[in-house]
Amino acid sequence: MTARTSSSQLVVVRTSAGPVRGERRTHGVRFLGIPYAQPPVGPLRFAAPVPSETWTDVRDATAYGPTAQRRRLFEVTTIPEPIIPGEGTLNLNVFTPDVAPDAGCPVLVWIHGGGFLAGSAASPWYDGAAFNRDGVVVVSIGYRLGIEGFLHLPDAPDNRGVLDWIAALEWVQQNITSFGGDPRKVTIAGQSAGGGAVQTLLATPAARGLFRAAISVSGAVMQPQGREVAEAVTRLLTTRTGVPATAAALENLSDAGLLALQDTLTSPDPDQAGPPVLALAPFADGDLIPEPVPDALTSGDAGAGIPLMLGFTAHEFNVIPQPDATASTLRAMLAALGLDDARIRSFLDAYDGAEPGALQSQAITDVVFRAPGLAIAEARARRERPTWLYEFRRPSSATGFKGMAYHCADLPFAFDLLDAEGVSAALGDNPPQDLADAMHAAWVAFIHDLDPGTGWPPYTTPHRKTRIWDTTSHTASDPLRPLRKIWSPTAPRQPAE
Repeated sequence: MTARTSSSQLVVVRTSAGPVRGERRTHGVRFLGIPYAQPPVGPLRFAAPVPSETWTDVRDATAYGPTAQRRRLFEVTTIPEPIIPGEGTLNLNVFTPDVAPDAGCPVLVWIHGGGFLAGSAASPWYDGAAFNRDGVVVVSIGYRLGIEGFLHLPDAPDNRGVLDWIAALEWVQQNITSFGGDPRKVTIAGQSAGGGAVQTLLATPAARGLFRAAISVSGAVMQPQGREVAEAVTRLLTTRTGVPATAAALENLSDAGLLALQDTLTSPDPDQAGPPVLALAPFADGDLIPEPVPDALTSGDAGAGIPLMLGFTAHEFNVIPQPDATASTLRAMLAALGLDDARIRSFLDAYDGAEPGALQSQAITDVVFRAPGLAIAEARARRERPTWLYEFRRPSSATGFKGMAYHCADLPFAFDLLDAEGVSAALGDNPPQDLADAMHAAWVAFIHDLDPGTGWPPYTTPHRKTRIWDTTSHTASDPLRPLRKIWSPTAPRQPAE
């Protein structure tokens, strides 16, 4: 039996394209699947996003819209990530506490993760109910993924996924007042690839003025990022598949056909040099993204006037097994990542007692997430730019994750959604509500006031105050010093795929 929504629970709001009908809930109203651009199909598949066509009848917005994800990144993912078929994938969801145009609520725009290949804005982990309870509007957005979003094509605009993010933010500027939000008080946030998206938007001039603050959760970006790398990936696609890497040749392929090409591109081949990790991801095209994002954030002016909260978990990718690791392969890996003998010894001392496989996984965690995030905080501190750094250490008790604070484990606490689908499987039974209360409150305070609140001062040198989220949370002075000393003398290179 399908549940019905009574007419008294329905709310209509007019957008710039036409009226939409949402559903009232305990702490607000949600509007799902609102298009912010036309469906990216046919000639629009690899084009810059085009504003939605207008409509006059009230459009139902009580169910999530189509997702760009056509299959999950893995057979089983930590975050529940629904796949919804359909062409209109450039849509967004609005969760608001109050639709009154004069409500003036601050706005959180959420960009999902998934390695720029997968992910879903329709995840129950991204429901805005708790933020609505605390006076914040949440907007979660879908965007083009993989080849459609990020492959360099000579006859199409580069970084189409980034253009999608910008189009969604422009929609927010034009429409969020009608949903009770204040367009002057937008915070962008995302996790993993979404955290990388946040970092990318900080380094994208075309996004300036579309948000006032940013939260990067376990942010990851492609390294190296130059245009020459993107062009090499394009050539590799044609070499491996025989298909011309042009929009004209690809725009009419089926989703399955495009995914097959993507698999051929990204799969390891022992007889050929493979693509870089995150081969299909934002890159410095010299125009939309003028320079590599890590450079822009650590040595350039990117994000100079934007308060930034960023951080990572202690064991991001440590759940990935390394069954064939030995002491010898570990040392070779660390050397390949840029560590000399002294820093290799420091790394081994920092994680004393761990097996080689666990240490190889920790090295990946450090190089992809922790060291780059710390480098951004350090660079911003030197320039006295408002920055708050955290590390999430609360270990999971769930089977397969026990003892690890791993990738994605912090999100149910930040969103205060410990009863959401899949949380027990990820975190174990009875995750601590007091930790969710504290983390969520810090996010709400940052979104409202550009400061996460008392007890967590900005990250500055020489004090390097860092928030440690754990069963018992606290703020510490320079708790990541070993990480900084091991990795900061080098430019950490992400491991080859």
